[in-house]
Amino acid sequence: MTVSLPPLRDIIARHGLSASKALGQNFLFDEKLLDRIAAIPGSLAGEHVYEVGPGPGGLTRALLRAGAQVLAVERDHRCLPALAELSEAFPGQLRVIEGDALKIDPFAEIGAPFHVVSNLPYNVGTALAVGWLGGNEWPPRWKSLTLMFQREVADRIIAAPGTGAFGRLAILAQWRSHAAIAMPVHRSAFTPPPKVMSAVVHITPKDAPADVKMSVLENLTGAAFGQRRKMLRQSLKGVAGALEALSAAGIAEDRRPETVTISEWCALAKEVG
Repeated sequence: MTVSLPPLRDIIARHGLSASKALGQNFLFDEKLLDRIAAIPGSLAGEHVYEVGPGPGGLTRALLRAGAQVLAVERDHRCLPALAELSEAFPGQLRVIEGDALKIDPFAEIGAPFHVVSNLPYNVGTALAVGWLGGNEWPPRWKSLTLMFQREVADRIIAAPGTGAFGRLAILAQWRSHAAIAMPVHRSAFTPPPKVMSAVVHITPKDAPADVKMSVLENLTGAAFGQRRKMLRQSLKGVAGALEALSAAGIAEDRRPETVTISEWCALAKEVG
């Protein structure tokens, strides 16, 4: 189905919208770019998609054009009339919830496996991603995460051991998922342009290592990277059983946390239990 829609700039002008710095908003107008982002997860025809912070609906219309069934959560009531127009243009494909995405459970709202595709508000993006990647339940009910971040955050998500960007976020994203930068996005693509570059990260779940608990891994990495300049013998001494587990896993106590590979962190967590 081909739906004729007015340009996004016209929609924004007609509804008197402007990006809210307090809500971490930056609008994307380039429809070809938005279609490319919507294509990253693969075919979305008939698929359920969860979108946070749709704003005036730029990415939303790309997802709807791709045939997705979209649940969008928007905190800014100013944007609701523009999103209502999209609901009318794509009957039965879009449901909008006004609210704070940090307080909404997409699993309960959608009730089926879904993709997350979102130009995340900068001020809550990392917190939302950590929530989707966390928990002991695996595989998750999301099929993939396609998320726009500040480039610095994206680099932290895909960082390799031994690099300055490697830390808890990389471990969380990679120990039971594949994470990659799908495309960079120049700051000039946004209105208003942010001070930093951005990138879209694509994350898909993989099999979790056997007998490794997320809660244990979080505890270990929290202690270690909370004092990342210290050797493991110092930073992990407050974690019960951690020093003994280092020996059992064959990890030297004088190493620093960013040098420990993800498989080694998993082995350590398995030993701690």
